Parts: sequence; structure tokens; C-alpha cells
Amino acid sequence: MKYCPSPWSYSRRPARNVTVGDPTCGGVVLGGDHPVVKQSMLTCDTMDTAECVRQTLELVAVGCQIVRITAPTVKDAANLQNIVQELRQVGCHVPLVADIHFKPDAAMEAVKWVEKVRINPGNYADSKKFAVKEYTDEAYAEELARIEERFTPLVLEAKRLNRALRIGTNHGSLSDRIMNRYGDSPLGMVESALEFASICRKNGFHNFVFSMKSSNPKVMIECYRLLTARLDQEGPDWNYPLHLGVTEAGEGEDGRIKSAIGIGSLLCDGIGDTIRVSLTEDSPREIAVCNDLLAQIPRLTGSHPGLGNPSLPWDPFNFKRRESVASPLGDLPAGGENLVRVVVERSTYDAVAPKISPKVDVKPEAIYEDLQLMEVDPTSDFPHPPCETQWITVQDGVSLPPITAFRLLTVRLAALGSRNPILLKDRLIAPSEALTPEAAQLQAAVNLGSLLADGIGDAILIRSEPGAGQSLRLAFNILQASGCRSFKTDYVACPSCGRTLFNLQTVTARIKARTEHLKGVKIAIMGCIVNGPGEMADADFGYVGGAPNKINLYVGKKPVRFNIPEDEAVDRLVDLIREHGKWRDPEAA
Repeated sequence: MKYCPSPWSYSRRPARNVTVGDPTCGGVVLGGDHPVVKQSMLTCDTMDTAECVRQTLELVAVGCQIVRITAPTVKDAANLQNIVQELRQVGCHVPLVADIHFKPDAAMEAVKWVEKVRINPGNYADSKKFAVKEYTDEAYAEELARIEERFTPLVLEAKRLNRALRIGTNHGSLSDRIMNRYGDSPLGMVESALEFASICRKNGFHNFVFSMKSSNPKVMIECYRLLTARLDQEGPDWNYPLHLGVTEAGEGEDGRIKSAIGIGSLLCDGIGDTIRVSLTEDSPREIAVCNDLLAQIPRLTGSHPGLGNPSLPWDPFNFKRRESVASPLGDLPAGGENLVRVVVERSTYDAVAPKISPKVDVKPEAIYEDLQLMEVDPTSDFPHPPCETQWITVQDGVSLPPITAFRLLTVRLAALGSRNPILLKDRLIAPSEALTPEAAQLQAAVNLGSLLADGIGDAILIRSEPGAGQSLRLAFNILQASGCRSFKTDYVACPSCGRTLFNLQTVTARIKARTEHLKGVKIAIMGCIVNGPGEMADADFGYVGGAPNKINLYVGKKPVRFNIPEDEAVDRLVDLIREHGKWRDPEAA
């Protein structure tokens, strides 16, 4: 199967045009040769018309092209009429998307008023109770028939009103039916979406897009790759546009890095027609990151027809770290199954070494200039490395983007039958001008994160970020976001919306203040239950809004404490962590 036009030479995946609203009056067209469209979502109560209008205008002012609003009930969906009316009266014609979970009736109301409706196949006319059940082919077919009966009216109404739909599958909310047949897997996400797409096509409706979101960038990348390959197999008229996003990415540097790895990697392979960066911050900040990320893609890709189209020596649909031989870096074990290490230039080492305590985890693990590296140009033949423990990298000055260059290096080594460990670099050519901190962060995350998601790399070197301490911290953050290292507490935090039952930014800061010293512990902070249990499946503990001012606490995806008053909930979360033996007191500064 092929997931993109070429992993070697940039070419945008061809997608049919899907219209959202009237393109002559504020609407947009997704797919084709149209630029990638930027989206965000309101964080307020949908019944608060004035605040919805205010937040929408604020987003449009910073360049948001599609605005999503949650519609958890029919009452909320009906109020979309008032929101649309007030926006149009002030001359704002940005397309609005109703975000629907659980309530087909709410979708039927929302489609009357907004240009697009997002439905989640995992909970639209399907169930999610974490029930284990064997489905016979007959029982499975009966469930599909029931879903078709519930979904078809929305399809027909969207077709009649010239609306768009988003079939938005989430890793955290696959239905029990899908889970029991396909497991909690990218394949399950793709099959779930294709079932709903088939219903659309059966009714002659094609104005829809797909999304495959996960809070884990590697899972998200695999899902979109598998989806594009499956669509290509289904036929040329299955070329629907794709909406990209890493859900519950979090805040600050962590949220930006996770999003850059997931979204940026796919964009560099020509995949994606509209994006949303989901941050636990004020929504306009998401658009700024979208702008910065999209600006990097032309700089990180290029046309390289001379490379041909060599076969990938790894499976792009199932993550597996490339097999390499264990070979130490200095005094540390590296290569093979060891941790991916962090290498720094001597200037960085000299700047940070005097300030680093021996006990801290974020510290240089090798100095670039001291390594006896074999540096090669993968665009031409190079000699077999003298031994398999020889570390190898791409030499500076090679006129290929780092992603292409290191993929090609891996192909060359595979052809030689070599398992040499590889040092990844985030750049091969010095930039013509100094990068902003935002650009440096995103470039490093896209280049290194994309390769790590391919399973390539045994150590990394960052040179885009000139600040010594910042570049060192960035390297470790990229390894944590890509699932290669765990040097600090990991947080999965949703970006807030009208369903949220507490102030996510305030509560996330409060939880971090109490728990950020818990290395290796993963905590999910969810404003409501929509994606909560599923997205928390690989988290150790979860803090979830269960009702206004009431919190439910989870261990993994299992709820264990209910209706805790919000002002007590962080303390009870700490108690729960302590009960399960994962608490330790923070060390004195």
C-alpha cells in the first residue's frame, strides 16, 4: 500500500474539492490546489450567544478560517441560529461547524443553521461502554444497519442544504463494536470512518472530510497513513480531504511539539487539507501556531525527482524501531534497544555543563565533536561502514531536507545489510538568517519527530535553536513527545470547549504545580467525558469533569472516584497517586 505520492519528493496528495459555506462570501474550499485551511474552536457555553460571537470574531481577526462550536444538546444546537444571525449581521461570514457527540437529534438541528457538522463515528448511534462482546457477522451487520438508519437522515439533510460533514474518528472514543472486532488500533479507526463514508456515498453525498485524531502523535500518523492508503485502494473517487490534528496536545512547548510532530510530519508528506492545533490555551494562540507551522513546510520539503522512488525498508503503517547494533556513546549505553540519546555541540556543553546538577535528567549525553562519526552523503554510494558499531550520520551540506536525507540513509544502510546506529540532525545546512524561537522549535520537532515516528534514530542533535539550555530542553521534550523517553510527568490535556465543566487552564496549572516532579507518570486532564476514558487508556491517572463543580477520578480508563467537589479534587488526585505507589515527595530545591 502507498500512503503518499512520494516519501522522497514533496507532492501534495490530490483531494477532491469540498466546500464549507459559500466561497464567494467567506466560505472555504478544502482539497485540490487550495491552501491548507486553519481552524479553531470556541471554549464558551454554546447558550451564551454574546460570548460565542465575541470569541468567533476574535478568532477571525487572527486568521481563523473555520470556527467549531460544540452542540451537546438539541437546545444548544438550536441556539446556533442566534449565533449565526448575529455574526452575519456584523458582516462575519466565517463558516461554523457544529461539534456533535452522542446526539443525532442535535446534529439534525445543527445542520439547519451551520455550514458543517462534525460527527464522531465512535458515539454517533453507536455505543461506548467498554463492554467485551463477540460479534457474529450477522450481529455486526445488524448494528451497521441500525447505524445507517440513524445516520442517513443527516446525510440527506446535509445534501439538501449543501452542507459539509466531517467524519471525525477519535482514538479515545471507538465504539465497543469496533473495539471488539479490530481492537484499539489505527485499523479500527479507519474502518469506523469508512463505514460512515460508505453511507454518505450510498446516498450520493460527497461533500465530507475525514479526521483521525489521537493524543499520541505516532498513533495519529499511523492512522492517517493507513486511511490515505485505504482510500487509494478504494478508488480514485475516494480522494476526500483530510483534517489533521493531535487531540489533547496540552499547553506550552509540549503542546506545540506534539502538534508539530503529528501535523508537520504528515504535511511534509503532502497529506492534509485543513488543520487544528489543539492547545489548552486561549484559542487565538492556536492560529498563531498554525501559521508558524504552515510557514515551515516549504522550508522542510522539496522536489527531488533524481532520487527515484526506492522502497521503504520499514512498515509505515505499524511503528517499529529500526534494528541497530548497541554501541555506547561515551559512558552511556546507546543504539540497539537502549534509550535514544541526546547529543550536543561542544559550545552547548560548555554553556550548560557548569549549571547542571548530577541528579537531573536533562543533561548532555555526548558531545558531537568528540564522536568518531562516519558522515556520509546518502545521495551517492558510500563504502560499507568499517563495523556495525560505527555510528553514522548524514554529513552537513547535503542539499536535501533532513527527513528525506535520513530516510535515504536508512535505505542505503538496509541495502548494505548494515545495522549501524544513526545520529539524527535537525538541520544539515545553516539557515540563511536566524530563526525565531518558534520556528526553531517547530522545525526541530517536525524533522526529528517525523524520523522518530518512522522508527529511525538512536541519538539526536539539535542545532536550529541557538540557546544552549533551550536546545537541550527541546531535545528531551521531542523525545518525550514522540514516545522515546520519559524524563518528566506526561500530561494529556484537552483544549476546552463548551462541554468543559471546569476552567482547564487554571486546573491544569494547579495539577502541574503538584505533580510535575513525578517522572514517568502520565496524567490526563479532561473537561468532560466525551473522549475521556479512551484517550486516558494509556494514562496512569485521569481527572475528568463529571458534572458542574464535580470531578471524577480514573485509574487508566476505569473510574474509581465520583462527584468529588472541585476544590478538593486535586488533593484527592494526589491521594490516588499515592495509593497506587506512584507518588514521591518533591526534592528540595
